[in-house]
Amino acid sequence: MTAELTEKPTHNSPIPQDALKQIFLEARTYNDFADTPVPEETLKALYDTVRMGPTSANSSPARFLFIQTPEAKARLAPSLSEGNHDKTMKAPVTVVLAWDTEFYDKVPQLMPHNPGARDWFTAPESTLANGKRNSVLQAAYLIIAARALGLDTGAMTGFDPDKVDAEFFANDPDMKTWKSDILINLGYGTTKNLFPRLPRLDFDEAAKIL
Repeated sequence: MTAELTEKPTHNSPIPQDALKQIFLEARTYNDFADTPVPEETLKALYDTVRMGPTSANSSPARFLFIQTPEAKARLAPSLSEGNHDKTMKAPVTVVLAWDTEFYDKVPQLMPHNPGARDWFTAPESTLANGKRNSVLQAAYLIIAARALGLDTGAMTGFDPDKVDAEFFANDPDMKTWKSDILINLGYGTTKNLFPRLPRLDFDEAAKIL
């Protein structure tokens, strides 16, 4: 166990408006990408950022398959919907955001002060609910972290997850318990095929203060 903290470990202050614009206010979902590769070091920095986001009991059920080579893209192609095919083939990287159906086995490692927390997640309904919920949280962290690191993103659910699982996970002993959920294209976006920004709900339509 680490020593008990005696002071707040971070010192929060509002981030600059330009940073908010890059991450949220002017960020877009990209449908076309420049032919600029994303270095492996950037992908590793991206993961190292994403993994710090909070999840239930630090369970971290999301798993990330970074598809980058032409050969791997060709294996992914048959699972894509028609509208997602071309942009995915062009994107320098496509992340298969999956979740591990046996993520609870890592809980003693991730929560060493309470290894018994593993049992909180082993019932099938708890495995499914917590695995899916927290991995989707981690997908959102990935989008935010990618933008913060200067990348553009395009998240998609228009694909056949069973085909992805059969092609990449089922016969790999390291990934056989992974289940795909979301695809996220990564790279440096262009304005080609960029749609106008759609409306968002106003505060009074979607939020309450009690």
